[in-house]
Amino acid sequence: MSTLPVIAAVDGSDDSLRALDWALEAARGRGAPLRVVHVWQYAAAWTPPGVLVAGPPDPDEVLDQVRTYVEGQADRPVVEYLGLQGAPGAVLPELGSSAQLLVLGSRGRGGFASLLLGSNGMAAARDADCPVVVVPRPGREVHDAPPAEPGPRVVVGLHVDSPDEITLSFAFAEAALRGARLQVVAAYPWPPQAWASPGELVPPVIDQDDIENETRTLTESLLAPHRERHPDVHTEPYVAPGDAAGHLVAASKEAELVVVGRHRRRLLSPARLIGSVTQAVLLHAASPVAVVPPTALEE
Repeated sequence: MSTLPVIAAVDGSDDSLRALDWALEAARGRGAPLRVVHVWQYAAAWTPPGVLVAGPPDPDEVLDQVRTYVEGQADRPVVEYLGLQGAPGAVLPELGSSAQLLVLGSRGRGGFASLLLGSNGMAAARDADCPVVVVPRPGREVHDAPPAEPGPRVVVGLHVDSPDEITLSFAFAEAALRGARLQVVAAYPWPPQAWASPGELVPPVIDQDDIENETRTLTESLLAPHRERHPDVHTEPYVAPGDAAGHLVAASKEAELVVVGRHRRRLLSPARLIGSVTQAVLLHAASPVAVVPPTALEE
């Protein structure tokens, strides 16, 4: 098992403490050290001269509060505390090159109260070289959850036309670590749209049952090698028509984790991106969300 640390980003907010609790559990499960990082940033350089700006919490005070909180935890892993200065949205992703996981709350002290996901969480999910887990605030409501057996459950999204083996591997490993079932959500577009002329839709000539059966067959074949490597992980394929993001958000109800891929770089879009499905899941899922980057070769 890797000795790289699990990193928890903290700023003294309740959101970051929830992320810290998640990171503590993840480090214990992996037998890994925990690195608690606080990044602080002073007043913006564009602040007009003579204008007094309330500074951020004292960095030493934040780490001292967190240290007191962690020291009270039973069976805690080896913990290191690190204070850094800079823009959190730039500094935190850089830490991913030396971590197993980077864990953040969905919101920090800054930003607008109406935001569902803070800019630092979005930047880390987009740019970090390791998987990034974003822990949401409690109380997010989701509806129309697919049927699932009781007990711990990890959810992963699967695009059968463009499977992401790295994301599947991470999801299976995470389910194995947690002794959880793995619910695999494979959505297919329906109804397909074909245009004969402007404003005229052509009815689909493909039977929906054929599409669903083919999606299910591809799902089973893609899961087979991962099942062989993790025979103790019970998988629950869920094949359904419609929007993948909507199905994943619905499946997040009472899940321990939802796992999604970030986005592969494309020839005409070389910058790192967060796909629309991943972004929607980050914004609306009721459970923590792990965003898994592609490998260096794929990037």
